[in-house]
Amino acid sequence: MVFSSIFFLLFFLPILIASYYIVNPQYRNILLLIFSLLFYVTGEGKYSIVLILSIIINYIFGILISKNNSRDSKFTKYLLISSVVFNIGLLIAFKYANLIVNTINPILQIFINRQITLSEIHLPIGISFFTFQALSYVIDVYRKETQSQTNIINYAMYIALFPQLIAGPIVRYIDIEKQINKRLHSIDHFTQGISIFIIGLAKKVLIANNVALIADHIFSLPNTEIGFSYAWIGIIAYSLQIYFDFSGYSDMAVGLGKMFGFDFVKNFNYPYISTSIQDFWRRWHISLSTWFRDYLYIPLGGNKKGNKRTYFNLIVVFALCGIWHGASWVFLLWGLWHGAFLIIERIDIVKEFFRSSPVVIKYLYTFIIVTIGWVFFRAENINFAIQYLYSMIGLNGNNNLSTLPISVYNNKTLLFLFIGIISSMPLFPIIKSKIPNEKYFMFFKNTVYYSYTIVILLMSILSLSNNSYNPFIYFRF
Repeated sequence: MVFSSIFFLLFFLPILIASYYIVNPQYRNILLLIFSLLFYVTGEGKYSIVLILSIIINYIFGILISKNNSRDSKFTKYLLISSVVFNIGLLIAFKYANLIVNTINPILQIFINRQITLSEIHLPIGISFFTFQALSYVIDVYRKETQSQTNIINYAMYIALFPQLIAGPIVRYIDIEKQINKRLHSIDHFTQGISIFIIGLAKKVLIANNVALIADHIFSLPNTEIGFSYAWIGIIAYSLQIYFDFSGYSDMAVGLGKMFGFDFVKNFNYPYISTSIQDFWRRWHISLSTWFRDYLYIPLGGNKKGNKRTYFNLIVVFALCGIWHGASWVFLLWGLWHGAFLIIERIDIVKEFFRSSPVVIKYLYTFIIVTIGWVFFRAENINFAIQYLYSMIGLNGNNNLSTLPISVYNNKTLLFLFIGIISSMPLFPIIKSKIPNEKYFMFFKNTVYYSYTIVILLMSILSLSNNSYNPFIYFRF
């Protein structure tokens, strides 16, 4: 089940909201858990056992670590290592086993003339997200930054909570620990959640789905047919698609959380106005970048042990960040690409150049680096990515835009391509901030804002009812 589906919008969500606010408050966490598991089971069926197993095992690890943390540090360290092995083992078994086997089979064929036979393994939806969430919980309990959750219903609800279960944001237990038992419910909080949800829905349905038609068509062409113009239109469309697809989902998750009294972390902050790759990672998928910072980069030593160690740490972190996104070598290259430029930006001569450069140069530099990186992220294999990069510098294919089918290259898709570019910049928040706070102006601002949200909600529902194309990119991770 996805948020941007008619069934979710018109049946699942209204029934849950009505039930949630009718039921006795002491049973609300149970209700959320039941509906969250139903939400997950509708998409995963029998593979939901992976999520349930993760919940039970990590709940036990949290209890054991918390009880023994003050008595036997060696034993608790073994418990922590065991929990890490279990969680990473889940990822390896379900997400990376096929990649590992396909990588070593050619080597085995050469040396022992045999290969490992392994049938395709199903990838449970959201496993990367709920595994990292469980890991952060166990590690924080070990660090004594929080106490373990003794109520398994509350812990299961925290892990399985449907707004963030499938594609994040990665919600740390310490950020919502107090909200699990006591959270804010008010009309203002609820209506704010609805507004955020509607904006996220519009991002996904109206912008991401439409620009995806352009990106998907161009990336489906043979390399010889992708010329300079095609290549740049395709990758710009994909850059907008992945941003509005994922940030739209995150907005919907944050909005849904507010409807039920939770305050989730902000996951995007206009990443396409970044002035460096370092700035980009402060703005893009914030919950993931902070996870890697707090649980890998800093424990490895961060930037406190000299330049060489810092560079090593960055490469390790972004190699793993890349492979976290998908079991393919192109994702590894994408991660290494970003890691390399994070290192380059730390070189003294480069830092001096950035200090003296106009901001437009910084924008252009970041845009080009990020855009090139998206080629690796989108490409099916390394060869296609390389050939696509050739096209971006005019060394491959033809440039006849008239060969784009009218169903893809029409006024509607071009309009939303333009809207996507405008909406990726903070123009509307700037305009909103310039409106005076006097009562009349605030009334006018609120009227315009709520009218706008109603219009885009109706447009989104109409678009969903007329269009079956509605994938979420990050579901595959």
